[in-house]
Amino acid sequence: MLSFFVAGLLLWSCSQADAQSLTSAQISVVSERLAQGAVHSWEFGTRAEALLELNAPTYSVVSFNPVPPPHSIPSNLTSGLGEVFTIAHNIVTGRNLSNGNITGPQPLINDASAGDPASIGVAVLLANWTGQGAIDGLDYAGAARDQLDYLFQNVSKTSDGAISHRVDQLQLWSDSVYMVPPFLAYYGVLTQNQTLLNESYTQISLYRKYLRDTAANNLWKHIQLGQTGNDDGHWSTGNAWAAAGMIRVLGTIQRSPYANSFKSQQTDLANWVHEIHAAMYSHINSNGLFYNYADNSTTFYDTSSTALMASTVYRLSLLCNIQTYLSLAEQSRKALSALAGSTISVTTTSTTPAPSTTSTAPPATNTSTPGLLHFTSEGWLTPVVNPYSYGAQGSDSPEGQAFILEMQAAWRDWVTDGAQGAMVALPWLIIVVC
Repeated sequence: MLSFFVAGLLLWSCSQADAQSLTSAQISVVSERLAQGAVHSWEFGTRAEALLELNAPTYSVVSFNPVPPPHSIPSNLTSGLGEVFTIAHNIVTGRNLSNGNITGPQPLINDASAGDPASIGVAVLLANWTGQGAIDGLDYAGAARDQLDYLFQNVSKTSDGAISHRVDQLQLWSDSVYMVPPFLAYYGVLTQNQTLLNESYTQISLYRKYLRDTAANNLWKHIQLGQTGNDDGHWSTGNAWAAAGMIRVLGTIQRSPYANSFKSQQTDLANWVHEIHAAMYSHINSNGLFYNYADNSTTFYDTSSTALMASTVYRLSLLCNIQTYLSLAEQSRKALSALAGSTISVTTTSTTPAPSTTSTAPPATNTSTPGLLHFTSEGWLTPVVNPYSYGAQGSDSPEGQAFILEMQAAWRDWVTDGAQGAMVALPWLIIVVC
C-alpha cells in the first residue's frame, strides 16, 4: 500500500508541476523575444546555448548524450539546430568586418569584454563538427582556433593564470565563468586535448579563488582586481552565471571519453555549484525571487537570476543526484510561471526569515502571453536587472529570456527523467512523513 501511496504522490506532484508551467506557445513567444533582442556577444552565445538545451538536447552538454555529439545530424533535429547554426554563420561571416580585417588571434566578435565573445564558441565549434563549413564555405575551425589563441595569447592574466574578462584592464567578472570555461572544455573534448579540458576546470578554480566571499557564506563577489569599476557586491545574476558555467563544464567532462580521468574535477565542480546554491537560496524571498544583489534587500527583485539559478538546481540533480534545493527551485519556477493576480508565498529555508511578500499583477489583455504575473504583454520577463547596467532595474532583457528557456529545458529534462527527488520538493510531504 505504501508503494502505491508514494507513486500516487509522485504522479500528483508532477501533474501539479505541469499545471504551473509555461505552455509551449508561451515558450515560443519567449524565444521570439530573445531572437529579437539578442545583439551583443554574450547574448548571441547565451541564446545559442539556450536553444541547444531546449530544442536539440542531443547536442547539449547537459543532456544524457555523449560528448562529442554525432557528426551527422538526425533529421528530426535539423530544425532545432537551424537557429544555432544561423548564429554561428552570421558571427563567422561578420568576423573580419567586426575585427577590422585582421588575421591571426582575434575574438569571434569585437568587444570591450575579453571573455564574452568566447560564449559563441560552442556554437561555432558545433557548426564545424557537423560539417556546416562544407555547406556554406566558412572556416568555422579557423574562427574557433583564432578565438582560442586570442584568449591565451592576447588577453591579460593574473600571475597564476586567470584570464581577464576585460580588454582594457586585468579584471575578473563572475559572468566569465559562463563565457570562457565551457568553450575551453568543449574545444578540448572535440580536439581530444585533455590539457585544454583541464584548463576549463582550472579557470573556474581560479575565479572561485578570487571571487568567492567566505565572509558572506560563499556568495561570489561580482567584479574584482580591476583598477576601476570593481563591484564587491554579491550580484545574483553573477552567482547564477558562475553556477551555470560550472554545470556546463561538469556536463562536458561527465559525458566525455575522459570522465574517468577527471573524477576529482567533477567532484569539485558539483560541490562548488552546491556551495553557490547554499549561499544563494538562504536569501530567496517569499515571492520566489532573489534580490538583484542576493543579500541586499534595498535592491529590486530580479527574475533573470532566479530563472538561471533554478535551472542549475535541476541540472545538478540530473548530473549528480544532488537534490538539496529542488524544493526552492520548484517554487521559484512556479512563481515565474504564475498567472497574473496570483499571490505567491514560498516556504523558505533561510536562516534569516525572509520578508513576507506577495506578487500580484492585473491580468494582461490582447497579448501573446496573456495573464502571466512575470511577463509583460509582449512576452518579456519582468522584473529584471538591466543587462547593460547591472545595478539598475531594466526591461526587455535578452539574457533573461534565455534563462527562462534554460530553466524550462532543465525542468523538462528533470521531469522526463522521472522527477528524481520530487518528494524532496514537497515540503508538506516531509511534514507528513515526520
